[in-house]
Formats: sequence, C-alpha cells, structure tokens
Amino acid sequence: MARKPTAPTEPGGDADRRKIVDAFLALLAERNYEDVGLTDVASRAGVPLHRCRGEFDSLIGVLAAFLEETDQKVLAGIDKDMAEEPARERLFDVLMRRLEALTPHREAIRSLSRSARCNPPLALALNGLAVRSQRWMLAAADIDTAGLRGSFRAQGLACLFADVVRVWLNDEDPGLARTMAALDRQLGRGARWARGLDDLCRLLPNPCRIVSRLRPRDRHYDDRRHDDHGGEQPAVV
Repeated sequence: MARKPTAPTEPGGDADRRKIVDAFLALLAERNYEDVGLTDVASRAGVPLHRCRGEFDSLIGVLAAFLEETDQKVLAGIDKDMAEEPARERLFDVLMRRLEALTPHREAIRSLSRSARCNPPLALALNGLAVRSQRWMLAAADIDTAGLRGSFRAQGLACLFADVVRVWLNDEDPGLARTMAALDRQLGRGARWARGLDDLCRLLPNPCRIVSRLRPRDRHYDDRRHDDHGGEQPAVV
C-alpha cells in the first residue's frame, strides 16, 4: 500500500510560540521539570508536535524564550528618571522590575528552582541563561558589560539574583519588604565584590600587551610569513 505523502510543515507563527511558552509555564507550576515532556507541552498548548519543533529545539529553548521575553519587558520599562541615581539604586530598580515581571509565574519558577537543586545539567543550563539575562539587566542599569570584567559582573549578578529569588518565592507581603531588604543587602555585598574585582583587574597585566611582547618582531620572521603563505596573514586575537 502506497504511503501518503508527508504534509508540508505549516509556519508556526507568533501565536503558536506564545501558546507553547504559556503551556510550558503552566505545566511547570503543576509538576517538576523532570516530569514535563515535549508531548505534554504540545498537548497543553494545542499545537501539533511538528510545529513545536519548528519553534523550539528543546524545553530549555522554551525556557530561554520565556526569559528573553522577561528581559524585553524590563528593558522596555527603563525609568529615565533613574538616570542620575547611583549605579546601585539603578540596579535595585531594574531587578525589582524584573521580579514584578516574573510574579505571574512564581509557581513555575518555584518548581524550576526546586528541580535545579537536584539536577546539575539543568542548574548549569539555567546559570547560562541567567548570566545572559543579567548582562542585559546591567545594561538596563547603565553599568558597563564589556569584556572579561563585564562577564564577571554578569555571573556575579546571576548568583546574587538567585539568592534574592529564594527570598522572593516565600515573601507573602504584597509590598515585598523581605525581598527588597534581601536585594539591598545583596547589592551591598555585590558592590564590595565589584570593588575587589576592579582592584584585581588593575593589578593584572594587560593580556593584549603580554601577547604583543611574546609575538616575534624580527624582519626575518615577517619575511618568512609572507613567503610561506603567499601574502600577509590576518592577526589572531
């Protein structure tokens, strides 16, 4: 019996993407991450499995999309009146707005946090996503994110924010007094850590200068590079 031809894949579109993310978060609020499958998400979303695959490559991809949406909400609401405030106050405002954006999904985040404590691969993936998001939060607070120093800042802020989220998950006060106190305390610690990082960076030699010193400079070497490779080679940075 001849097989039926495979139907062409329809474009998913923004509507399907939204349904998939919402379904994933709803399932996370009900069960552990380990108990959520791709078919579960597709069924809850009412989206064919092939369309889910067209939009995302994994559940971590769905989670990444959710965090990206959260980043965009925070960035879209940057308070220009905070521009003249100290960096710590700007960052406090940005992170509190991030928690506000996450509030409708608190139970999903609670479930995710619980699973990450006993699932190292998930914890590692979450850390990578958190560092990426916190780099954008630093930018929202107009704090430099360039280079190695920026990477350290983003990683430090990801760890700091994770500690605050643990308090936020159990803060039943509508005014989030405990959460704000925890964030203020953590930012104080972060500021001291950042000063130490700045001191360390000033003490360390410039890696580009070291490479420059190690690179051969004699004329014979430069001529040999031209002869062996048929022209000048681009510098490797």
